[in-house]
Amino acid sequence: MNATLRGLLAGGLLALCLTTAAIAQTDVEETAERWDSVAVKAEQSVEEVDTPTTELESMRARVVGYRSEFEAARTLNADRIAALRDQLAALGPVPEGENAEPEAPEVAKTRADINQQLNTLLAPVQIAEREFLRADGLVREIDKRIRDRQTERLLRATPSPLNPAYWAPALVDVQNAFAAFWEESAEQDTDSALDTLERNLPTVLLAGLAGLLLLFRGRLWAMGIVNALRDRQARGLGIWRFIVSLLRILFPLAGLFLLSIAARQSGFLGARSSLLVELLPIIGLMIFGFRWVSERVFAREQEEALLPLPAAQRKMARLYVNAITLVIILSIVALTVLEFGDPSTATRAVVQFPLAVLTSLALFQIGRILRGYRDPDEDTPDADGVTKASTHARIVRSAGLGAIAVSIAAPVLFAFGYQDLSDAILRPYVTTLAVLGLVMALQRFSADVYGAITGQGPAAREALMPLLFGLILLMLAAPALALVWGARVADLTELWAAFGRGFTVGESRIAPSNLLAFTIIFAIGYLLTRLLQGTLRSNVLPKTKIDIGGQNALLSGLGYVGIFLAALAAITGAGIDLSSLAIVAGALSVGIGFGLQNIVSNFVSGIILLIERPISEGDWIEVGGKSGYVRDISVRSTRIETFDRTDVIVPNADLVSGTVTNFTRGNTVGRLIVKVGVAYGTDTRRVETVLREIAEAQPLVLANPAPNVLLVSFGADALEFEIRAFLRDVNWMMSVQSDINHAIVDRFAEEKIEVPFPQRDVWFRNRAPEPAPKAPKPDGEADN
Repeated sequence: MNATLRGLLAGGLLALCLTTAAIAQTDVEETAERWDSVAVKAEQSVEEVDTPTTELESMRARVVGYRSEFEAARTLNADRIAALRDQLAALGPVPEGENAEPEAPEVAKTRADINQQLNTLLAPVQIAEREFLRADGLVREIDKRIRDRQTERLLRATPSPLNPAYWAPALVDVQNAFAAFWEESAEQDTDSALDTLERNLPTVLLAGLAGLLLLFRGRLWAMGIVNALRDRQARGLGIWRFIVSLLRILFPLAGLFLLSIAARQSGFLGARSSLLVELLPIIGLMIFGFRWVSERVFAREQEEALLPLPAAQRKMARLYVNAITLVIILSIVALTVLEFGDPSTATRAVVQFPLAVLTSLALFQIGRILRGYRDPDEDTPDADGVTKASTHARIVRSAGLGAIAVSIAAPVLFAFGYQDLSDAILRPYVTTLAVLGLVMALQRFSADVYGAITGQGPAAREALMPLLFGLILLMLAAPALALVWGARVADLTELWAAFGRGFTVGESRIAPSNLLAFTIIFAIGYLLTRLLQGTLRSNVLPKTKIDIGGQNALLSGLGYVGIFLAALAAITGAGIDLSSLAIVAGALSVGIGFGLQNIVSNFVSGIILLIERPISEGDWIEVGGKSGYVRDISVRSTRIETFDRTDVIVPNADLVSGTVTNFTRGNTVGRLIVKVGVAYGTDTRRVETVLREIAEAQPLVLANPAPNVLLVSFGADALEFEIRAFLRDVNWMMSVQSDINHAIVDRFAEEKIEVPFPQRDVWFRNRAPEPAPKAPKPDGEADN
């Protein structure tokens, strides 16, 4: 009965899984059928040369939508598929070969059922994988086609504005455009406009009056706020100055926006006039935005300037920024008016070329100012007599050099007929400088906020946290800069999608979600480990009988184990499979074994020191001729503080494999030996009694065992004695030895005991040296 019930239950589960998989497969197949027609059309559009870019962008958006659906379907039933594969792995391989025993019927039936479920579940996943790759390839082809067209447009030659043949037609086109603009205003139906004004009169009056007040009085109101705050000495005055400077932009900008609403609601504007009025907020944003950035970067007050240049240079820089802003506005207005008359390419070039030259001249002057920037302390030499510029100064000077290069290249390219290429480097560079100035201003504001919160004031501008805020702001500004330099929104979304999909390591795919999960789990494990260590250090271990060295070893070991478990839990929780890295890890282990064997040896030795504890923090040891107190035992080395108050870093391997003298291990009792010599002829027993009394009089000398006095040898100049005494605290050895020596001098003077000094007798021979004996002559040789 139980077997029958289990069979029915297993069959029901199998039928449920197959039904769910069939539904999922049906959904994926239906999506694939719809996608096939879209894919065919997209492939045809890519192959056609004259397909408009707008149509390619629209087709790309549809392809990206299908790609997202197929990407989600790639992980369909992933947990169930993994479980079935684990079951197959548990069953083992199918017996093969002529002599292999056949598989048991029950095992074969189970294997067949699992394979059937696995094939059913894998069918939609395989379809999704295939169609995802197809859609991803189409997206790359469309992006390549669009980028090729952008490149062709940038390198396309246009009529040169220096050709006099284009000047007269361009003047006629400009006159016709402005004439059409005024004719439209003159032909406006007055009665209809008055009716519209009568209906919208309250809106026009309120919006117009509020806009005029904000436009002409907004800056004065902002100045009144900052003056009131300055009189009250408000804390964080830099923050309020930033806010007030921002209000000086927002008030007039809001006024322009209200005036634009009032003008459009009046009914007196035609199509061309309405378009220009709609540009008022954009023009105002450019005027006030560029001016605000310039007043923050090149502020009138030296202490508020982000670039502390001389006052005259800051004033000229603000003037050049205003000139560039005015020229850009004139270019926008001129092109907007000309577009109604459908001007030729030559007319656009002739109209825009003078404006590009003016922009380049102003940019060139700004580049010269930035090129000459120097840090306030850059001219002060260091200890080696060398003056070095900071990274900030080098970046500013590089920006100035780039501005000079762009201001020269842009007009030259424009003059030779490469108008699009000129615009592609001139306007983006100006906008980039404005964005970087905005980032600098926001970073200064964040530093002032941090200084107000922490109480550091302006000194917080040099702290680490404001620097991190600046890096974050720069990362946030990177997408905007990419768009300014010609990147498409689709390029950024594609980059973000690729980042979201992650990267593949072996057979595992690591996505940002995995990294985020790893970071969070590891951070929680690390904090719990530190919390447990702090609890043990402050509340638990002081109440035990474990010595300080044992407590430190226990806390260190707990920290290593906690961090290891936190990393293991983070890897497991993030779903990172490291089994595929086994071969790579094996290869790296060989390199580590050869290249880092000393470090590994010191690491293992550090663990041995923490476990066996032959030395502990606070012990007085001597190793390698260096003597001092152990101050810290880490996993690689041990820090010893010598009696000269210098630190000696000793590798742990030397402490484990070398000879180490520990003077205070277990207890602080230690023996002191003091040597002294007396003259020959002195009563040795009296000397022994005096020395014993001196030793016993020292408070740190132990009575048991009692101090001992020995006559150790008959020296060349004196009778040599030794005082051997045990001290209850060997750390005071030098102090006790000094006191004993002072006492010996005093008592020996009282007892008339002489401490001899080395004596030598020197004999001088006062006679001529004897002649050396002659060598005997050979036999048979006669004397001369």
